[in-house]
Amino acid sequence: MKKLINAVDDIVPQMLQGAALTDPGLTLLDGSVAIRSDAATQRDRGAVAIVSGGGAGHEPAHAGYVGPGMLSGAVVGDVFTSPSTDAVLGAIRAVGGPAGVLLIVKNYTGDRLNFGLAAEIARSEGIPVEMVVVADDVALSADGTNAGRRGLAGTVLVHKVAGAAADEGLSLAEVAAAAAAVADRVGTMGVALSACTLPAAGRPGFDLGADEIEWGLGIHGEPGVERTRVEPADAIADRLLSTILSDRSIGEGTRVALLVNNLGGTPPMEMSIVARAAIGRLRAAGVTVERAWVGTFMTALEMAGCSLSVLPVDDAVLARLDAPTTAPAWPAAHVGRVADEVAAATSTAAGSPPGHTPLLADAPLRAVVAGVAAALSAAEPELTVMDAAVGDGDLGFSLDRAARALSAELDRLPGGHPATTLRAMSAIVRRVVGGTSGPLYAVLLLRAAAALEETGDPGPDAWAAAFTAGVKGITDVGGARPGDATMVDALVPAAETFRVGVAEGDWPRGLSSAVEAARDGTARTAGLIARRGRASYVGERAIGLVDPGAHAVVLWMEAVQRSLAAVRQAQ
Repeated sequence: MKKLINAVDDIVPQMLQGAALTDPGLTLLDGSVAIRSDAATQRDRGAVAIVSGGGAGHEPAHAGYVGPGMLSGAVVGDVFTSPSTDAVLGAIRAVGGPAGVLLIVKNYTGDRLNFGLAAEIARSEGIPVEMVVVADDVALSADGTNAGRRGLAGTVLVHKVAGAAADEGLSLAEVAAAAAAVADRVGTMGVALSACTLPAAGRPGFDLGADEIEWGLGIHGEPGVERTRVEPADAIADRLLSTILSDRSIGEGTRVALLVNNLGGTPPMEMSIVARAAIGRLRAAGVTVERAWVGTFMTALEMAGCSLSVLPVDDAVLARLDAPTTAPAWPAAHVGRVADEVAAATSTAAGSPPGHTPLLADAPLRAVVAGVAAALSAAEPELTVMDAAVGDGDLGFSLDRAARALSAELDRLPGGHPATTLRAMSAIVRRVVGGTSGPLYAVLLLRAAAALEETGDPGPDAWAAAFTAGVKGITDVGGARPGDATMVDALVPAAETFRVGVAEGDWPRGLSSAVEAARDGTARTAGLIARRGRASYVGERAIGLVDPGAHAVVLWMEAVQRSLAAVRQAQ
């Protein structure tokens, strides 16, 4: 793998520092949030703030659209991984005023979870927040057989209209309505000529033959819905537009705006050829192309290919698309001056809450945490390979990041009641891990802590109830059920088996049976069609491969079993 990077962990902060050095309009918060340098002025004049974001790897989205007339702030997670809840919350607090904040979120599980939870927390603090979810991908059906239509390059048009509406002085409800109207009408479909290489994985997300292309893929390096032989540019544009026009019921006489988007590695000459073909195809269908842009708007790292977005427009929408903005990534933006310096990035550690003693060195829970962290870090390469085969390859890296953070905080974890320890662990996971894994495991730990708080000195019965409560938290928040080919297929049978084993009075045997139940549940995912998570976008092509999230459950449950066995032997 050849990448112009220093270290995987430094990609996002160093990228944002470089962006801020060339755009004085940007101010950085921590290492993952970019806001307008005039955010305070925007608040003072009572304007609604617009915040968007997602994983890195989509540049110039999202920091490139921060500026007057578009976004007030952008939150950037690790490559192809949604930002953490705390990062989103920090952006909301930084730009939000009495007029409120609109969050524009692409329809991915991790983004919805982290932005949604941040919105709830911000509302509880008195900041008005609304959220618009963009699901402009027309390649996937909307019948519930997958995790939902993805948010793609059409999101940029939502940013533009929302930013202009906010500059008009409209209320939060009015700005949200304007953004939602665009999100509901825009349609996007893409085609890839090559895969991209996730830095943490070090290899392409899928393999394409010299004469093959992928149709209907997302922006996270995952395979598309169909693979065919390569076709001429005119034929590719025709198929993409035919699908969009049919799905969005765009017919003769409709006025539209067209966005021709480079997925990252396509030469400008080819993009212009596609733009020519797309405009010709629309005109042949009797569609009036009022506006057209061709360029690099939302990428998938260095993937060769393009996407087309079509938005039906009227005079009001056109006026907002034409409204001035100085966001550097929007076409015809100004050339930015070079900034003298960038404020140093800051971060905060979780630490031990005031008034609590550290977790004792000989505490069984400490041994379990250390054992699980070591197991997940050791499994990072295996989980990365497994996840790259069915999704975007970030699971191993995300769980390793959580493991390393827990190991680093081990001496500062609060002791006393186990519920206090689990709550602190949840905060650490929530802080350092975005994507889908972070909020789901944070919820598991929070629900387990709440269940344990009901007992003074929790025994096996209480831990079994806590495990069950934690698993229910994952199903409540994530929406997955047994049979959807996710981590839930390992967790649900494991929790039930452990509960039964404890009730029978033999918790070590119950734990052993629970681990075996998790293994069996994981093995069964190889024969299932995924209906949740990134693997759901691949459909039947994932059959034969076990779900990596379920496999990760087996790994950490085995680590729990080993750690507790060692504790019992030492006693």
